[in-house]
Amino acid sequence: MPFIRDIPLRLKTKEVLRRVGTRGHSKIRPEVKNLILELIASAKNAHLLEPAIVYEIYPVAGMSRRQLSLKGKGTVHGPLLPSLLPEAKELAAVICTIGPKLEKQVTDYMNRDEPLRGVLLDGIGSAAVDSLTEEVCKLITAEASSHGYQASSPISPGMLGFPITEQWQLLKMVPARGIGVSLTSSGVMVPRKSASMVIGIGPQVKTWTRAEVCARCSLRNTCPYRIDE
Repeated sequence: MPFIRDIPLRLKTKEVLRRVGTRGHSKIRPEVKNLILELIASAKNAHLLEPAIVYEIYPVAGMSRRQLSLKGKGTVHGPLLPSLLPEAKELAAVICTIGPKLEKQVTDYMNRDEPLRGVLLDGIGSAAVDSLTEEVCKLITAEASSHGYQASSPISPGMLGFPITEQWQLLKMVPARGIGVSLTSSGVMVPRKSASMVIGIGPQVKTWTRAEVCARCSLRNTCPYRIDE
């Protein structure tokens, strides 16, 4: 169950704007773009970003149309996994987070009546989680390659066909508390800027782009964070 910290994250103004629900990067006022760059630098200097990853890889024992069974760790439910990962020989369960400090600074900005800084910093946090997820994919791909396998794209609880309630199962599969992540009684991750996912590993597993995920989502026509290409 590897724990990985101090992961370099790539933060781009375009991704931050997408994460605050603003589309049309070229139409944004220069002072807003400059403020984003200022906040990114400030977040790094103040160590508000503390990215951490914990994961575990389990052999796949079998699957049916609605669930995937793992050796030693029970069953992961949801028809999405068998449909996307019919060739999977292993399943990586992953939890990652950027820690709680950025969220606290966002709250501080809001309490000081600086909503623009708060909203933009929150967008930076979401963009940082996106970047961290990309690093997770690189990590698991390298792990799979060392076994002569390929790695799928990530699949997260809450996607259509993978119930959000499976968060509880994922936190049983990896020691998330080792990186400071837990769930509330309603299943919300704490810190909020965290993510859970599974990644299939096998000889011919599928990959897909974030745009393809958005295209299949039931909120694809209304979501302000969607990716179109």
